[in-house]
Amino acid sequence: MPRTARQANHLDDESGERRQVTREDLEAKFRELVTDVRGEAASAKTTLATVGMVLAAIVLLIVFLMGRRGGRKRTTIVEIRRV
Repeated sequence: MPRTARQANHLDDESGERRQVTREDLEAKFRELVTDVRGEAASAKTTLATVGMVLAAIVLLIVFLMGRRGGRKRTTIVEIRRV
């Protein structure tokens, strides 16, 4: 059932009574939302940092192995014999 403009600024409290929404109600709800978002952001930063470090390690390993292979291909073997 849609609320009218008069009903929209009222809130049902724990006792079932309708009371007017106060500034404190709004501030408390906003603080709760901001805290949740900050917690999610911190969690996402930690996860992103871990993923970045793993990817960097994998890239370094691949570059190392490719350089090693390239060094083996171009290495000249010199044989020294005594006559």
